[in-house]
Amino acid sequence: MPGSNLRDGLEAIMREAGELARVTSRGDFKRWTKGHDNSPVSDADIAVNDLLKHRLAALAPEAGWLSEETEDSLPGRAMTTAWIVDPIDGTRAFISGRPDWTISVALVEHDRPVLAALYAPVTDEMFLGLRGRGATLNGLAIMADRGGTLAQAKLAGPKRYLDRLEHLSPNILPQPKVHSLALRLTRVAHGGLDAAIASPGSHDWDLAAADLLVHEAGGVMTDFSGQPLRYNQPHVKHGALIAAGAPRHATLIDLVRDRQAEFA
Repeated sequence: MPGSNLRDGLEAIMREAGELARVTSRGDFKRWTKGHDNSPVSDADIAVNDLLKHRLAALAPEAGWLSEETEDSLPGRAMTTAWIVDPIDGTRAFISGRPDWTISVALVEHDRPVLAALYAPVTDEMFLGLRGRGATLNGLAIMADRGGTLAQAKLAGPKRYLDRLEHLSPNILPQPKVHSLALRLTRVAHGGLDAAIASPGSHDWDLAAADLLVHEAGGVMTDFSGQPLRYNQPHVKHGALIAAGAPRHATLIDLVRDRQAEFA
């Protein structure tokens, strides 16, 4: 089980990675597309990935490695502990000069995150979480909203999901898109959002850090059936997700559990 020394070491590495990304963004960096979905990638994604791989290996040499920007190797992450990394979550936002991109890192043990850091360099927001020790934003403890109703609740997520939820509960308050999925989910942890939705197809690296931060802030993040997520498994993709404070999460799960086909 990691302790505060490991958390402090991770924070220092995250700040170093954030500065590297900021410096890269000021130059004439390259960007291209990859994969069957033509997702964007840039020089900064690769540079930050390489820095994190080197620094995190020194911080926890026994841990495996799973990153969006490294070719997946099941033998390379076969141990019970692994770093799960998205060097830049929200690459489209990064490339277009928007502020809502992040660096996301989690340490997973036995398929659940035990240490997490999410850093938004442009707004200098450093979220840290340690299992059983709570979550912080820039050193201050954070908590998810404890309300249970959807009336006037601030929700963010894909428009088709928000439209359907607004039809079922007309008094919700749809919020603007947050381009980093990890940041969208983590906004629940400090009350910036009352709930956040993710559509199917997100990966371990999009979710693991946010998952721990939400739970350590008193919230819950699960699939639409109410099941928790498992990480560092052979398959790293997940279905549709809901994150919210515990009472509101229960309200949302009751609303969508038997209507999952309507949200497909």
